[in-house]
Amino acid sequence: MDNQKSSEPKQRYPTKKSRKCPKRLSVMFSLLTFLTLTLTILFSALLTLLLIRTGILVRQNRGIVFFVIALVSVPVGTIISNYAGRHPLTAIIAMSNATQEVARGNFDVSLDENIRIKELREMAHSFNLMAKELAGTEILRTDFVENVSHEFKTPLSAIEGYATLLQKKEISAEKRQDYTKKILYNTRRLSTLISNILLLSRLENQEIGIKKESFCLDEQLREILLLLEDGWTEKQLELEIDLDAVDYYGNKDLLAHVWQNILSNAIKFAPENGIIHILLRKETSFLENGSLITSITDNGIGMSEDVMRRVFEKFYQGDFSRSSQGNGLGLALAKRIVDLHGGNISVSSKEGKGTTFTVSLPLSLTREYDT
Repeated sequence: MDNQKSSEPKQRYPTKKSRKCPKRLSVMFSLLTFLTLTLTILFSALLTLLLIRTGILVRQNRGIVFFVIALVSVPVGTIISNYAGRHPLTAIIAMSNATQEVARGNFDVSLDENIRIKELREMAHSFNLMAKELAGTEILRTDFVENVSHEFKTPLSAIEGYATLLQKKEISAEKRQDYTKKILYNTRRLSTLISNILLLSRLENQEIGIKKESFCLDEQLREILLLLEDGWTEKQLELEIDLDAVDYYGNKDLLAHVWQNILSNAIKFAPENGIIHILLRKETSFLENGSLITSITDNGIGMSEDVMRRVFEKFYQGDFSRSSQGNGLGLALAKRIVDLHGGNISVSSKEGKGTTFTVSLPLSLTREYDT
């Protein structure tokens, strides 16, 4: 049937494989039990001999002797077991309490991973990873709701307005087509906004490392330029491209967001018949591994000092006259991606003279290839 779920059944724990206790843990608990029994017997025997020598107990009365040994074994064994099992039990109780906090929705909890027992230490580490990921998911949900409610008002209002106008029978075919184009434009804005918010929130709260691969970085820059060809050909911009041939080890898809955001801004703010410089260079030194430098420069309207200080903030747009062309997330997204690669992104600009964005990535993660 179509409504039947095709997904695999949930895996329940413990599985047959996980029921097998690790040998090291099994041996440790066996030794702990053996040690407890041995010490209990020794303490009970010594105490009984001491009572016999002092004359308190009579050796011939075996029933009383056995009774005393059994009576002494209970508190002695309890004390030894409590002391021997205190460390692992403390860790297990702490995990139980922390799990209850997570179940209540409190993800701001962590366990001490300084535990001698390897299995318990791994459990604590896995729990901390889980709590961080759950906290990131919760922040993602909260950020999404807050940001969407703030940023969706303008395009939604535009879609509603133009859709209302389309219901009028007396409007001309030309206006009908114009209103339809504007509805489609604002719909695409909403789609882009959702994608950027989700990606940025996920990256901001990501604790586990990103997936990396080796790829041709200079070729990626050329591909992004071809993708944006309509923009720079429409404004008849001159492109000055100077790229070293470099293989880079990083996340190809995420870095594509960086170059697309910066190049899109350069095209958007460059004047008609303007110039855009794209430079890719390797810088090495004797003291450090060096860096891979990518700079993108335009001769557009530039930025003020105040705009430069806030340009990487979420939803900040310095040029309000062009706010309809973006959502203020591109550069915040670019900065987070560069940070995840251990690099740095900076901006230098002068009003009326242009802007330069510089991305520095660790050269230790790159290798040059032969052309």
